[in-house]
Amino acid sequence: MIRATEPSPRSRHPERAGQISAHLNCFPAMSGAALRVLALVNEPGVTAQQIEGVLRQDPGLTANLLRLANSAYFGIPTQVGSVRQAVMLLGLKRLTQMVVTVCAGSLMDRPVPGYDLPAGELWRHSLAVSVAAEGLVGELHLEGGEEIFTAALLHDIGKIILGQFLQDEIEPIRFALTRGLSFTAAESDVLGTTHAEIGADVLAKWALPKAMIRAVRWHHAPEEAGRPEPMLDVVHVANMLCLMIGIGVGLDGLHHEPSPVVTRRLGVTTAHLETVASHTLQWVGELSQMLDPGAPTGDRNRKAFNGSEHPHRR
Repeated sequence: MIRATEPSPRSRHPERAGQISAHLNCFPAMSGAALRVLALVNEPGVTAQQIEGVLRQDPGLTANLLRLANSAYFGIPTQVGSVRQAVMLLGLKRLTQMVVTVCAGSLMDRPVPGYDLPAGELWRHSLAVSVAAEGLVGELHLEGGEEIFTAALLHDIGKIILGQFLQDEIEPIRFALTRGLSFTAAESDVLGTTHAEIGADVLAKWALPKAMIRAVRWHHAPEEAGRPEPMLDVVHVANMLCLMIGIGVGLDGLHHEPSPVVTRRLGVTTAHLETVASHTLQWVGELSQMLDPGAPTGDRNRKAFNGSEHPHRR
């Protein structure tokens, strides 16, 4: 941790910091319809009809929402044909989660240079961490599963911005790793910031809740966050678990394990991790397919109802 008397990493890299800041400022915002939906769901008395009216202005977002709603992951035993029906069956919190998921998918399915992640792998990892986080919420009987799912989904979004900068500095990064630095410490040492810090900046730009911003900011260092936060702790453990089982592993390699302090305060056991890992491997493929823009809708989208059941909706 940086002491108050030391210059911050960003201040030691002023030119690079300016370049990264420029990329952050140009980073795409969510669609206008998505932002209006996120604002509406916090208003008392909002109706499914109002939500549908806003989403009608963005046919692409609506189509992808319905594709996602028809995934077996969300456990609706009938075909969903409208946003209003999805709201009635899933609720507004789930709808918010789905809006963010669809918007994030359009940004995170590209290759990420520097992190050695081919096209689709960052997105697959992000979905897997979301599924694992929601699985941990179910196993540990925690509250706030929808919000935790969203924070987990966005935890690595900063890699999209830092990827090219990391690629340009790949040899210094590799050298920092040979000195025994963690990957995030190497990012900070070479670039003056980390993907977690930049990801938190993205969420702040999108005006997402502070708890989500903190979960993204500290997901690699939950013990440094200042106070225990269940959302942060769950995102941290879910991320480490997915890396441990090989989902989303890039240049940072396979050397990951969750903080023992965090697992103790959550009450996570080896049995919990094994159960969640199994369910994550099962469901991440289903969600990835539902969010593939080229995936067909209809009966194929509901294939997992033939004997599959969401692990936390029994």
